[in-house]
Amino acid sequence: MFHKQHPPAGSRPGTLALPPDSPPPQIRVYQYSAESLAEHAIGKVDELVPFAASDLTTWVDVRGLGDEAVLRRLAEIFQIDPLALEDAVNLPQRAKSEAREHHQVIIARLPQVGEDGSIDTPQVCLLLGKHHLITFQERPLGAFDPVRERLRSGIGPIRSFGADYLAYALIDTVIDRYYPPAESLSNELEDLEDEIAERESPEALARLHDIRRQLVVLRRIGWPQREAITSLIRDQTPFVTDEVRSYLRDTQDHIAQIVELIDSCREMTVSLMDIHLSAVSQRTNEVMKVLTIVASIFIPLTFIAGVYGMNFEYMPELHRRGAYPMVIATMVAVAVGMVAWFWHRGWIGRGRRSGE
Repeated sequence: MFHKQHPPAGSRPGTLALPPDSPPPQIRVYQYSAESLAEHAIGKVDELVPFAASDLTTWVDVRGLGDEAVLRRLAEIFQIDPLALEDAVNLPQRAKSEAREHHQVIIARLPQVGEDGSIDTPQVCLLLGKHHLITFQERPLGAFDPVRERLRSGIGPIRSFGADYLAYALIDTVIDRYYPPAESLSNELEDLEDEIAERESPEALARLHDIRRQLVVLRRIGWPQREAITSLIRDQTPFVTDEVRSYLRDTQDHIAQIVELIDSCREMTVSLMDIHLSAVSQRTNEVMKVLTIVASIFIPLTFIAGVYGMNFEYMPELHRRGAYPMVIATMVAVAVGMVAWFWHRGWIGRGRRSGE
């Protein structure tokens, strides 16, 4: 379900509503060039002042939003717009990309599958400046560990480019996290399709509803994410170079592919639901057909039994010695004749449908 942290009604813009269970901020700085990388664990927020004035590419990674004073001081040091800080802290926000005076604000949502199969969607906020990138996470998520390893190893062009390429690498990592849950749900739907087609299964139907809810969650965060990346590519912003935009187009293709897969899976859930309902309806029709055939056979037999069950004194057949076997034989002949006719029409057994 959707639960948003928001300040009291009527609060001024820029009012922060800290997540109640978020830990105090843990700040780590990565400052690098093509030749070197320096990592710094920040104990006090004022230690960030020299990094704000540096021309080296700097990544300030903030994990935890539980101290408003630290966040406010960090915003002063890096000239973060109050509304941008609000977007970073008041969770969750819709995925988006918009330019502020000193930063490009990029909001991303990260899908995480829990042990019970539910999908959590924590927020990641990126504030991209000329030479620095500031990331905010509600709690340590571990999503950016592959990018940290790439920085430390120096493999690829990540240390040769600026902060905008680092932002691309982080966004691309977030988008890659959409693939496992989307593919897992797609594979599970294929298995459910075979199971539902073969037999009715309440467990399969319950699982189908669970998958449908998870797909709704993925689609709710995936579509805005696609729009945000498209906006980042399309809008002319001083914080993203044309060369990095070409990399972002590849990420745009990835999120488009994921959204299309999610939409395809949602359509498949509707089709499977229709198949299930059709199977239930068909089974009901079969049961009703059997009951109708049985009732049709017994209607004339009941009529005959009813006629000869009347206690009139002057019924000619009642005083004949062979009347009882004749009535029984007649009833058997009627029943056999009706069964033969139903078989001929193809209503029971494997008879050929004729005259239709």
